[in-house]
Amino acid sequence: MSSRRRKPDWLKSRPPAGQRFTEIRSVLREHDLNTVCEEANCPNLGECWSGGDAGGHGHGTATFMLMGDRCSRGCNFCDVETGGMEALDPDEPANVAEAVTEIGLEYVVLTSVDRDDLPDGGSAHFAETIREIKRRDPGILVEVLIPDFGGDEAAVRRVIEAGPDVVAHNVETVERLQWPVRDRRATYDRTLDVLQQVSRESDIHTKTSVMLGLGEYDHEVYRTLRDLREADVDIVTLGQYLQPSLSHLDVFEYVHPDAFDTWRRVAEEELGFLYCASGPMVRSSYKAGELFVEALVREGSSVEAARAAARAAGG
Repeated sequence: MSSRRRKPDWLKSRPPAGQRFTEIRSVLREHDLNTVCEEANCPNLGECWSGGDAGGHGHGTATFMLMGDRCSRGCNFCDVETGGMEALDPDEPANVAEAVTEIGLEYVVLTSVDRDDLPDGGSAHFAETIREIKRRDPGILVEVLIPDFGGDEAAVRRVIEAGPDVVAHNVETVERLQWPVRDRRATYDRTLDVLQQVSRESDIHTKTSVMLGLGEYDHEVYRTLRDLREADVDIVTLGQYLQPSLSHLDVFEYVHPDAFDTWRRVAEEELGFLYCASGPMVRSSYKAGELFVEALVREGSSVEAARAAARAAGG
């Protein structure tokens, strides 16, 4: 870990601004809610929160982070604080659902910190939040980005049974780099097991994300994509790792956009993923990916038409 590399021009992002951004932030503050957008310093925060129309509807998005803003694990790529766990807020599921209604979201992403201190890893809290959102409006699409729950299949099943439309769990990097990138309690095989369980036990779409620029080799990226597809993962996103601070892992390289385009073609055309969002600024919760799912699930579009809708949005 040392000084940061100079970022290339293709990694410039739009600063947060606009009425829609202000409205979303105001609603989140009113309900005392956390978002991974802010906690993880996502470079797309301005783009995502500024989306949507003047009436407060459309594709302005926010990824709600459940169960507090402190994590029980310490991954070396992540900017979320570790330790000092607090009791769950029993009102959070209802507060999230109310905020979703106020913001006017049609597609909701829920993620969380890891809560290894809880007997069920927080899976019941996830499930209740999904149910609260669906209770208010069954037409809202809900994507959950879940932890591995310590490998507890019953916990994963609890989330499945709540009825989300997409279940995501991130592999983050190739097998060789799982440590030091991820906390030692997170493993490559367990991630594959979680994703495969969702595919085996439901018809819910599955999704994962891979960061590039950490020192991985091309053959390792290919093997990771192949392993994910063999685990029946439907959607994959690939993005550039960015160092949150000097105390986090260094960026090994900035991967050129052309390489991301190549991996997208490999994922979709060769390996058979339904959709791959791949680019330097792509993150696991990414607006184009949400548009793909909306077109596929809500509108009943073909895979090809859903891909076209997502590509038109820049992904």
